[in-house]
Amino acid sequence: MEVIRRSVVAKPVLVVCRSAWRRSLQSSPTNVAMFTTIQRKRLVKLNTVLACSAQSPETTYGRIKSLQSFSSSRTFSVSLCKFKSKNSSTGHESAVDDGESEEDFIGDAEVEELFQQQIPTGIGEEDHRVFIVHPDVKWGQKKQYLTTADLQMEEAVGLVKTLQNWTVVDKIIISTKMPEKKRIFGKGNFQALTEKIRRAPGVTAVFMNIERLSPLSERDLQEVWGVKVFDRYSLVLHIFRRNARTKEAKLQISLAEIPLLKSRLKNEVANLDQQGGGSRYIMGSGETLYEVQQRLLKERELKIRSALQQLRKKRHLLRSQRKNKDFPIISVMGYTNCGKTTLIKALTGDAGLQPKDQLFATLDVTVHAGRLPSHMTVLYVDTIGFLSQLPHQLIDSFSATLEDVAHSDLIIHVRDISHPETVNQKVNVLNILKNLQIPEKLISSIIEVHNKIDLAEGYESNEPEAVPISALKEMGLEELKQRVEEAVVKSTGKQIMTLKVQLNSPQLGWLYKEATVEEVHDGGDDCTANVKVIISTAAYGRYRKLFQVT
Repeated sequence: MEVIRRSVVAKPVLVVCRSAWRRSLQSSPTNVAMFTTIQRKRLVKLNTVLACSAQSPETTYGRIKSLQSFSSSRTFSVSLCKFKSKNSSTGHESAVDDGESEEDFIGDAEVEELFQQQIPTGIGEEDHRVFIVHPDVKWGQKKQYLTTADLQMEEAVGLVKTLQNWTVVDKIIISTKMPEKKRIFGKGNFQALTEKIRRAPGVTAVFMNIERLSPLSERDLQEVWGVKVFDRYSLVLHIFRRNARTKEAKLQISLAEIPLLKSRLKNEVANLDQQGGGSRYIMGSGETLYEVQQRLLKERELKIRSALQQLRKKRHLLRSQRKNKDFPIISVMGYTNCGKTTLIKALTGDAGLQPKDQLFATLDVTVHAGRLPSHMTVLYVDTIGFLSQLPHQLIDSFSATLEDVAHSDLIIHVRDISHPETVNQKVNVLNILKNLQIPEKLISSIIEVHNKIDLAEGYESNEPEAVPISALKEMGLEELKQRVEEAVVKSTGKQIMTLKVQLNSPQLGWLYKEATVEEVHDGGDDCTANVKVIISTAAYGRYRKLFQVT
């Protein structure tokens, strides 16, 4: 009787095991390796359970039930298997989440776990020899009118070279009329491209220089060419992941990867359905394989958003403290690698800033104090650089960081005036600012800075309001500081006035602490002085009330 019970329990489990093993082999070499490291251990455990079943059938059934996650941890990724096994091996999946406090969401260990937990295939530390393909769209909504195919290819090469140990093997520009087609190009062009890629020596990846490939197109191109295929979205995510240093950057990148994981998951499960068995229900759970993996992704996304919300609250608190100290906040924005960090270093003298000549060197918002000609202290906010042709999801994931821009008193828009695409870059930055719903008052008061004039031969500005500078050579900075001061006084509602103070009272010391003292002149007797200050309306009200000034 005990043998019969054992066979009834064991048979469906072994069927699931064989099915999972077969599907793992069909997917990719990565999944074979995953099976050897994860699934084999579970099979050993399963055999141990079955070996003990003759002594205790009821216990056997309970243990086998706790292993039902075996089939759901198939081929999505190694990290997904780890996530599932961590929760299911104890038999109570929600215990870990239920026990966490709000503070746990922003711990270093938790952030690192989320960052490393599920990495989209091909996004990580591996290096590549890349063949770059730029589809030159001839007409329609996707045609770029403010640039050329050659300049777009140049930017694509710059993106690849940003990644250390990545090399460009070859590149090609091919015309296309319908870039939304599955294979991007017509039959003849696609066949010629395929032959060229196959002849290129040692190619390990193809970079298709378009905003986003559909999961179906990505899979089809990878099958035809036999190498990894990147679009701009996945390549920039790769750069972000390598450059991430802080908790907030890592969380924002993990959030930006969720749409990529979701689209690939749907495509992968659809592929399994065609092979048979892909929609089979997980034993006893009432969920299909796709539903289980989708739920795990949703849970991870909610956890990341909760952690970001905690950091958003902290950032809001820091903003409140800056406002209470009455420091004007100036956001420095621009296209990636336009010289924002170099400019802030020149304006503040902050030796800790180390600008890098590469794309997306700055992923985190940092704040640096500087002084204007009047000795007014202001805070310069360094922001992430922008790039053309990126999906909204990527910018949305950094919305918590970019909230600082909406709460600033002034925006400085830095342009690399020596770049051949400077006009196109300006349009892209302004479009992104509008999409971020920056207040119109802030948009209209933007100070535009033409940086790197030392690299622009025969520079002549046709925009009289722009301030020409070279942040690296520290040219034109005094004029910029003067413009910034005038704009800050106007935007913050501060007043410039001369006050007569009593030197035998704490009035002068108070003004140095609560306002910006520009000049102090003798008042004509031993006990008074005429003090020129820049002071906010609120501070002036406190001054009058405290010192009984009429």
